[in-house]
Amino acid sequence: MGETLLSGLLRAGRSADDVVITERRPERAAQLATTYGVKVLDNTEAAEAADTVVLVVKPQDISGLLAEIRGAVAPGKLVVSIAAGITTAFVEQRLPEGVAVVRVMPNTPALVDQGMAAISPGSHCSAEHLARAEALLSATGKVLEIPEYHQDAVTAISGSGPAYIFYVVEAMIEAGVLLGLPRATSTELVVQTLYGAATMLKETGTHPTVLREQVSSPAGTTMAALRQLDDHKVRAAFLTAMEAARDRSRELSAGTT
Repeated sequence: MGETLLSGLLRAGRSADDVVITERRPERAAQLATTYGVKVLDNTEAAEAADTVVLVVKPQDISGLLAEIRGAVAPGKLVVSIAAGITTAFVEQRLPEGVAVVRVMPNTPALVDQGMAAISPGSHCSAEHLARAEALLSATGKVLEIPEYHQDAVTAISGSGPAYIFYVVEAMIEAGVLLGLPRATSTELVVQTLYGAATMLKETGTHPTVLREQVSSPAGTTMAALRQLDDHKVRAAFLTAMEAARDRSRELSAGTT
């Protein structure tokens, strides 16, 4: 996600001279510097140099990183955290008083500038700080401000959401192969169908139930398939799966306290 945001910023017109990065693996740092023309610093140097500090680490690594950069993050700076399950309060408690923190849950379609990022301000975050975070993330897609208590649900829906879609697509492609289609043909059919359906949802604004009913002729092929999905409780399985993802997000937060 760090490289995704970096590349998106540069595609959106941000100068490489305005961006510094950190990376604990020297070979990876060299690769990023060569690819994007950005300067690589250590964590403390980068935190001192930047007006906006973006934390892109796993939840279990956040405490150590905050302890390392605490002395380099002065009040007035903006800290944007993309660590799943980590609250703004958790970050604020480990940085100097008055540092503005914004919590973000992005997703991987940011790779193609079609991301969905949900942002929540911390207790020291002004409207200007929030606008700066939104401008940063809008380089890779859409940004939505939400209350922080919804972040675990967002993690389950849009943060993990692309994996659910890929899972369904994978199953549909396999079904096509099972029904006798060449794999390449099945893949093209499924991917374009997904793209078209998503475009209809976005551009028409029509409720998905209405769009589904438009495809579902009485006693037709679609109804036969949907009956099987209902009999196998696929809808209930999706609800249960997303509850599990939300609960895991909460566990990650609790495990870092």
